[in-house]
Formats: sequence, C-alpha cells, structure tokens
Amino acid sequence: MSASRLSVLIYHRVLAAPDPLLPSLPDVQRFDRQMALLRRHFTVLPVSQAVRRLQDQTLPPRAACITFDDGYADNAEHALPVLQKYGLNATFFIASGYLDGGQMWNDDIIDYVRQAGGGPQTLDQLLMELKYLPFEHRQRTASALAPPRRRPLMLRSDQLRALHAAGMEIGAHTHRHPILAAVPDADARADIAQGKAMLEDIIQAPVTLFAYPNGKPGADYCQRHVHMVQKIGFDAAFSTVAGAAYEGSDLLQLPRFTPWEPDRLRFLLRLLAQRRVAV
Repeated sequence: MSASRLSVLIYHRVLAAPDPLLPSLPDVQRFDRQMALLRRHFTVLPVSQAVRRLQDQTLPPRAACITFDDGYADNAEHALPVLQKYGLNATFFIASGYLDGGQMWNDDIIDYVRQAGGGPQTLDQLLMELKYLPFEHRQRTASALAPPRRRPLMLRSDQLRALHAAGMEIGAHTHRHPILAAVPDADARADIAQGKAMLEDIIQAPVTLFAYPNGKPGADYCQRHVHMVQKIGFDAAFSTVAGAAYEGSDLLQLPRFTPWEPDRLRFLLRLLAQRRVAV
C-alpha cells in the first residue's frame, strides 16, 4: 500500500445520542470509537499540511484527514471535545449563510418526517425528490413543510471562532449551499466568493480550503466551477468522489468518503479499502 496516498473522511454531525431516523450519523460514543481507531492506525494531519505534503510527496504512511461539512453546532459541542481528547485536527467546511440561527432545507424535511412519524426510507425518498429542484423552489417547499423550529442546529459565530481558536481549520462550503451546476454561473461565483469573505471576516484569517456542495463532479459541479474556485483564491478543494488522493490528484477536486459503518472493525476495513482506490 503506497505511503503517498491520503484518506479524507467526511462527517456532517455528531449527535448526543443515536437517532433512529438518522442511523448513518454517529453519536458521541460511536465518533469516539472511530477517532480512537483513527488515532491508533493512521497519521492524522491538518488538511492544509496534508495538501502540501501530497504535493511534495512526503506524506507519512496511512495519512488521513478529518473533515466536517455544513456547520452544525454539534461540531463544536460534541465533535470538538472528542477531537481534543485524541489530539486530532479537523477541517470544518461551513455554509456561511446558515450561521447564527439559520437552517438548511434538508433539516426542515427531517423535522417534517419526524413529526409525521415517518422512517428513514420515507426521509431518503423525500430528500432525493427535492434535492435537484431549483434552489428557491426547494427552499420554499421545505420551509412550507417544516414544523416550528426548535433549538437552532447550526453554529453560532462565536462557536466558529472557538473552533478556529482551538486549532481547527475552517474551510468554505459556499454561502447558501446551492448545487452549483443548477444555478446561473454569476450566482454560483457570487455564492462561493460570499462564503469565503464572510468566514474570513468572522475568524479574521484567510480561508483557502473549499468543499463543493453535494460534491459529485458532473452532477453537482462542473469544470467551470473548479476554475471559479481557483480564481477566487482557494488552494485546495474537495469533492465527494470516494477514494484516496495521491501525488497526481487534482488539488481542486480531491476525493473524500463517508465512513458509514457503525462497528469498529468494519469502519477500519472501509478506511483501508478506500486507500486502494486512487482518484
């Protein structure tokens, strides 16, 4: 197995307790077990350092990075203490438009299905039906279905600053999390740039890492969006193509994968298997 490959994990949330409606999301205990395994069997690097070492061909054996998408408050409340427990660094890709009390459309749908007593299959079907609707139509539909909001799900600006102060890296994930390929180019460019600028203003530091919303090349973003990301000033960007990066990988379309497996052995085996797929 090549020492020059880089595994990048994607998380979104770390829940206080298991949620039957969201079985793929880890709770604190599962996340703790996964981080313990990662710490024991891999060399976990900050994303910016890993990208540099990928270019220089100086990655250590079993190099890995941890990333979170969207900007949920439980990233600070539940994930950060576990990361600090094991001395691990993570990068948080934030959709800036939902900070400080916002809510993403998919969470409106989750709340709707939960109130209606539906299960994971119903939820998955609804999310797929709505995902590729025009952005404003999707927002209106989800908002109309949503019950009254409870506790805000997304990070506050002070929590974002606390993540940064703790040594975590902050990356951009656009402002409103549109599917870039489904909006006009001018809107896509503006949304990417606005996300970067807003985050830099909050943390008072450069934001040079980016993750494409949804992240499937050809379906969710195209080569023109890669050029936008480069021109706006990002050094590296991430898709959701599964596999491991290597020294020939496109730094503006680096692969990542989600470790769905709930038990420790299958989690570790998936990590090792993904390293055999170079992207």
